[in-house]
Amino acid sequence: MTDMKRFSLYTLALVLAANTIILSAQTTSDDIEQRYRRSSLCSILVKHTEDKFAKEIEEQFLNIPIDDKYNEHNLSVRVVSVSSKGDYQRDINNFVESNNIGSRILARWFNRNRFNGECDMELVKERGLYDASAFDHELASRSARGLGMLQDAGEDLIGKTYLIVNEITYIDKNTRARTWGAIASGLGALASAYTGNDSWSTLGNVSNSVISSIKGFSVKINSRLYRLVWDEATQATFYKDYYSAKPDAAKKDAFENNRSKFRMEYVGNVVSKGSTTSFLGINEDRPDLMIRKACQRAIEENVADLQKNYEQFRIKAPIISVNPTIQVQIGLKEGIGYDANYEVLEPEEKYGKIVYKRVAVIKPLPGRIWDNRFMAEEEQAYGANFGSTTFKKVSGGNIYPGLLVREITN
Repeated sequence: MTDMKRFSLYTLALVLAANTIILSAQTTSDDIEQRYRRSSLCSILVKHTEDKFAKEIEEQFLNIPIDDKYNEHNLSVRVVSVSSKGDYQRDINNFVESNNIGSRILARWFNRNRFNGECDMELVKERGLYDASAFDHELASRSARGLGMLQDAGEDLIGKTYLIVNEITYIDKNTRARTWGAIASGLGALASAYTGNDSWSTLGNVSNSVISSIKGFSVKINSRLYRLVWDEATQATFYKDYYSAKPDAAKKDAFENNRSKFRMEYVGNVVSKGSTTSFLGINEDRPDLMIRKACQRAIEENVADLQKNYEQFRIKAPIISVNPTIQVQIGLKEGIGYDANYEVLEPEEKYGKIVYKRVAVIKPLPGRIWDNRFMAEEEQAYGANFGSTTFKKVSGGNIYPGLLVREITN
């Protein structure tokens, strides 16, 4: 069987389409990159209003994109303030519970109209790569295949929705007696990390001190990870009592009165090492980029550690090429090391559900790991221009473009 034929069959199974999909020989790596299921991620900034730069951090945060290895699942609630003198972990847990974040995240999955309770499955179909007409037909007929699709969506899509909260502390190691303290707490990790905005109105007041001690400047980030609870009992309750494809005042009120039934469970946390970041490629008159780079590198480190520590949070990434070598668009940002092993997964359809089986094991080649960390190209880091990481097969069968890889961590 040729690679292209196998890839076509893989795509057919993945989208669960009723009609045959024909992929041309011109299928690009971008096409492959977009044709797989991602976990969904929501980010919320926790702001200490009494801290310096709280306003600037908030402004930057609101423009930050979610990492492209996840589906963006942000809410209208993006920022929450807590006291620096309080108990951070307790305050964050209380915020997640008291503001019913779980119900808000779930409501977005179904495009729920908060005024009349109407819901739909459009986002589920889009992210699940389902053929829309086939999905609707099978559900309407209440077939085993249709119910399998619904179960599949719950297990592999909605149940893999996460909230990440980061507490950031900036430290100038050269002046040890002085700390910039918690410039931001919360998913502001993602904030300063991904934006390089010149509008830091108060930053000029401290830029000289930053530049003078820049070799010792670093950040530490405490990242807390939560996952939406979407077990069989929760699903059954939602579809029976609260889901409606048309306006329904009774179900609307029932959902509003029972938001606490939908929970985010705490998964775990990691703390970045606070290592010094290289500021090669940044002009000294851009302290905003210095802060941004230090933050983003620490965030990338924490997300990679969360993926290694918590199996359910691990990403999958598609193989984009096998000729002449195996190429995957992951790299140092995802924490790849020379001693890491990755399983190659082939999806199969069973009763409307997608299941994955291991068909091979691959390993990154020394000297061919892509440095895809923030601003790696500007600092002229080795491997920044690779565009992907090169792997070699360790064991297993045939490998072809479109198969997914995932790190083996045990």
